[in-house]
Amino acid sequence: MQGSGHAKPAVSGKNNNGRPMKKIRIKIGELNIDAVLNATKTAEAIYKALPFSAKANTWGDETYFTIPVKHGPENPKPVVAIGDLAYWMPGAAFCLFYGETPSSCKGEVRPASPVNVIGKFELQYVESLKKTKNGTAVTVEKLN
Repeated sequence: MQGSGHAKPAVSGKNNNGRPMKKIRIKIGELNIDAVLNATKTAEAIYKALPFSAKANTWGDETYFTIPVKHGPENPKPVVAIGDLAYWMPGAAFCLFYGETPSSCKGEVRPASPVNVIGKFELQYVESLKKTKNGTAVTVEKLN
């Protein structure tokens, strides 16, 4: 992995409800990515469970890992955007999307099945994320 710098969150300040956004740091190998969680119940459950560590899995331009949170559907999306953080219900997994997956049609970012979008990460680390290998150590922690 390249670099160990920090990305600024893609979204900062307050969410649509006027509440402060919850900031997190995702460490994947030597890469540190600061991100923000949205105001969904899924994101809140994940934030409350932090910190946690896992081993990364990759699937196309997606990195995902199992987390100690079980949550049901919350406006699940079949297609997401580059920079989205999501929760994949069938695998109780935290996902980072940074490009096409094996399920994508050209130009789209499609998870294996619909996911709950839980936040955003800064796009400057997309190319570094593409170098993530299966089994890389991952830690997610609170920043505020």
